[in-house]
Amino acid sequence: QAQLVESGGGLVQAGGSLRLSCAASGRTFIGYAMGWFRQAPGKEREFVAAITWSGGRTFFADSVKGRFTISRDNVKNTVYLQMNSLKPEDTAAYYCAVDRKIFRTEVPVLRTDFGSWGQGTQVTVSS
Repeated sequence: QAQLVESGGGLVQAGGSLRLSCAASGRTFIGYAMGWFRQAPGKEREFVAAITWSGGRTFFADSVKGRFTISRDNVKNTVYLQMNSLKPEDTAAYYCAVDRKIFRTEVPVLRTDFGSWGQGTQVTVSS
């Protein structure tokens, strides 16, 4: 059974950095875009970043543009989210997800574009 496992979350001071990882097991995700979403208490789950199946294109939410980067290692079946200059408003549970469509050319950004989801990892940024 396909599984996504996020790791790397934790407590960090404002201005600090964290690197989230999402390891896929049970099936290969080569050919599928992958993305990160986040959900703060009482708020909707929102798009953060995504990367195409080849790794050639990325897209970021305006709120994280210039601070976060996304990358993938298709050999390790893993996607990463490097988060720099963290702010208290970045506090949320972060989820990775896999595109429903294989070899999509554009970067998926909608929740409905994604199928399999991880269980999430908590990121807390203190002021």
